[in-house]
Amino acid sequence: MKKLNPTIKLEKQIGEQIYNALQGQVVEEVLKKSKINSSDTYWRSSMEGHSLKVQQHLLPDFFALCHEVKEKLGFEENVDFYITGDSSVNAFSVSAEDEGQPHIVNVNSALFDLMDQNELRFVIGHELGHLINKDSKLSRLIGFVFPPEAAVPISLHYKIRLHEQLAELVADRYGFMATENIQACVTAFFKLASGLDLTKMNVSIDALIADNNERLDYFLNDKGVSRNSHPVNPIRVKALHLFATSKTQKALNEGMEQLIGILLKIGDSELDEYTAQFIASAGLIVANADGKITEQEVEQIIDSLAGLKMFPRDFLEQIAKGDISATFSNAVQNILNIDPGTREGMINYMIHIIMSDKIIAPAEVELLYQFGADIGLSEKEVSDAIAMSIQKNYIPSINALC
Repeated sequence: MKKLNPTIKLEKQIGEQIYNALQGQVVEEVLKKSKINSSDTYWRSSMEGHSLKVQQHLLPDFFALCHEVKEKLGFEENVDFYITGDSSVNAFSVSAEDEGQPHIVNVNSALFDLMDQNELRFVIGHELGHLINKDSKLSRLIGFVFPPEAAVPISLHYKIRLHEQLAELVADRYGFMATENIQACVTAFFKLASGLDLTKMNVSIDALIADNNERLDYFLNDKGVSRNSHPVNPIRVKALHLFATSKTQKALNEGMEQLIGILLKIGDSELDEYTAQFIASAGLIVANADGKITEQEVEQIIDSLAGLKMFPRDFLEQIAKGDISATFSNAVQNILNIDPGTREGMINYMIHIIMSDKIIAPAEVELLYQFGADIGLSEKEVSDAIAMSIQKNYIPSINALC
């Protein structure tokens, strides 16, 4: 078997960014000492109380399979395997909070009705891959800082989703390493997706691959967006096929670029791209109207871009290096051609950037009137927008009061 590195560089980079942004080292140390909200206790109690633990004297064949996979992947940490009576076709892993404690891998009973031994090896390898890659640990940190009822900042939301999706692709690679049978991996994907026994349905592997490639074209042609924590199956199947067939790490990485590009997409329309160009270029123009771009203004532009671009700062820097005025004019024209109703939204965004540094310069206000006239807004309409924003949002700088 070729020894390709199962990790994905971008997944590691994004994971580190999220961990550092959430002050992971500090939070984890505090949680160790506080012992509050222990997920270990919850999961251990749930598994021990409501699931069947996989032990050699009870389930010798499946016990042997699980530990064969664990040994093949070279994972030496303790793991407790469980089977839960559940009709959903699913499995999951939970990393241990304390060093030396066993991790948890659970397989729902429905999988045993659908999957053969090699497909089960893929599933177990996938779940162990999450533990090896330590993304389960990061998921627990995210879950603590942002419990289900909490709103995740938009700038972090998409980064978390991207990391989750890339982590799934990494775990898939470990699943393949566990079985070294790409056909078993592919059929496992489709069984997980459909809940169908493909043998009984007389579905061939060639038909599955052909169908997958057709559906992948939909996403490659800029029509589809992978919005869930797991990448869509066409991406997962193609990514795993690349891992199984690439002869060098370079070939694998090059093949993955197009697939990862799909995961980087946030917006799914032409208007989204023009809007991002407008936000970046208009923000820079307005912020510089008084001759000085402040950090607050830059951060406000980046925050506004975060809903449209996975790496908003990089996108802003790219726009700043080009012809900002040309980008601005082109974006405005195309936005108005697609949706003339966005005029008020555009002027309000520019006002928002102006007020982000708590200083309203005459040159900035003059720029607003000029832009308003260019897009067909009257002086009164622009004045009303400015006045309403001042009344609702303006907070004077403390420096002006000292």
